[in-house]
Amino acid sequence: MSLQEARRMWRRLDVTVRDLPLGMLFLVASFLPGMRGHGTTLGDLPTRPLDAFAAAALALECLPLAVRRRWPAVSLALVICGFALDQLRGYHSAAGSALPVALISAGSHLGHRRRTTVALLSGAYVPLAIALTRLGSGGETPEEFVTFYLVLALAWGAGAWLRSTRLAEAEHRERVAAQTRTAERAQIARELHDVVTHHVTAMVVQAEAARYLTAAPDRLEQSLTAVSDTGRRALTDLRHLLDLLNPAHGTGTGTAPDTGPGTTETEDPRTPAVGRVLTLVEQTRRAGQPVDFTEQGTPPASTGSADLVAYRVVQEALTNALKYAHGSRTCVEVRHGEREITVEVSTDGGGSRSAAAVGSGRGLAGLRERVDVLGGDFSAGGGPDGGFTVRARIPAGSTS
Repeated sequence: MSLQEARRMWRRLDVTVRDLPLGMLFLVASFLPGMRGHGTTLGDLPTRPLDAFAAAALALECLPLAVRRRWPAVSLALVICGFALDQLRGYHSAAGSALPVALISAGSHLGHRRRTTVALLSGAYVPLAIALTRLGSGGETPEEFVTFYLVLALAWGAGAWLRSTRLAEAEHRERVAAQTRTAERAQIARELHDVVTHHVTAMVVQAEAARYLTAAPDRLEQSLTAVSDTGRRALTDLRHLLDLLNPAHGTGTGTAPDTGPGTTETEDPRTPAVGRVLTLVEQTRRAGQPVDFTEQGTPPASTGSADLVAYRVVQEALTNALKYAHGSRTCVEVRHGEREITVEVSTDGGGSRSAAAVGSGRGLAGLRERVDVLGGDFSAGGGPDGGFTVRARIPAGSTS
């Protein structure tokens, strides 16, 4: 059995079982001949040999450490009773060292009525000090009792510090988890926006065009077929996206979705190659948007997330062109460098509506975030002729 496996088995044990060996260690050490009379001494009572009462005192001091994390108040109360009996009887055993351990554990794990516990402990210490003073020979000084009280307070304070540190770490983990969930929701929202908006926009434009083609059956059938194909593609992309959100995705336990004609089950809409931009351009052309496409250079061997971001830039720009500049000539240029991908999509301003109209800007804001994460540059703005241009420089090779 490896050390790591042994640690995992140990952590799976109940906390009481894991804490019991510490108490047993103190108990066994207290009975060792060399440890007798060399333990904690409070007051000046003479040390007496261990007797029947000593077994009870030592058991009260040591064995409650087994529940020091499960029931810290109970553990501390029993240890204090054992310590008081140990000192009043003059055993001065090594088991007295269990008291600071119990105080640290109580300060660290006690969750309720902490101030009340401190007040009760402080109040119980006074009669113990008085009793030890009366039973002793009078050689002890008040400073000794005050010093010992400060040591006990320091032990409690150490436990309180451990508790505050643990709570701060838990709050930090919760805050990080909340930020992670927020980032994941934002990522999902961007993916849904990118996947749905383009396809639905194309379908709306194609359906609008079909209304005017009733006198041309061939063209009407072509337009309706384009609507149908676009709808199937949208459903396929949504199924893939939902599969990615499914924890069982990629484990072989799920069923493959019906991808419909014209697609393959291995395609992942979140990680398209830049070469698929041509398919995106063709789809936009079928929706009635004149698009010129130019691709230069060879994609780097490792593009990381750059190809996906480049694809999304073209997708969002063409979607805006369809929605706000339908009929205007649009130019798509993709240039591959050794360490970056440059994308530029420009639309003339002579369409049915102004090309500079970009709706709420949610899609462009999402693109800017994507490009910024990879350390690139993004710009989008209108020109003096009413056109609109989207540019992005995306470093290749990043895995963000």
